[in-house]
Amino acid sequence: MYRVAARTSATEGPSSSGTSPSPAKGTSPFCSVISWFLGRTYAFSGRVPEGLALLQAGLADMEAMALSPYHAVALVHEGEVLLLGGRLKEAAARAERALSLARQREERGHQALALRLLGDIGSRQEPPAGDRAEGHYRDAAALATELTMRPLVAHCELGLARLRRRAGRRDQAGEHLATAITMFREMDMRFWLEQALAEAD
Repeated sequence: MYRVAARTSATEGPSSSGTSPSPAKGTSPFCSVISWFLGRTYAFSGRVPEGLALLQAGLADMEAMALSPYHAVALVHEGEVLLLGGRLKEAAARAERALSLARQREERGHQALALRLLGDIGSRQEPPAGDRAEGHYRDAAALATELTMRPLVAHCELGLARLRRRAGRRDQAGEHLATAITMFREMDMRFWLEQALAEAD
């Protein structure tokens, strides 16, 4: 797995060229999925460049093996990590591609994930794309509610809180933040509860 990661730089991704790479000799789907999720875990723990390289290595091999059921959500995860690294344009490209694939394949849960990511990207832009970001969050939350994806609904509430705060609408931000905190606490999502509580300070 680490050998696979070493051959993919943090600036390369599975969709960065017109052709799909060939998987490393002996690579299995299991190892590629481990590389994908381990890379995402590294990135969210603060090791963004290392995590991105590992994640992209796994995704490149998955794409070469045509593991299409995971393609849209994998692109969402890549976009999340690119956003963590401040690479908004690349993150947006992954999110748009993920949304297109999910709609084409009628993967409604993955559509919701891609929409939430687009909301996060819009809220981070300078200046924030307020109306568009809010629309993405609300569309994502509506789908997530219909599909009983409560963690995603909570993430949308947190995103809306941050968006409202950046716009100076602190009362509305507080309402969304309180909802997110309550939901994260109810679901015992401790990492994200800490993130939401930090927003309240």
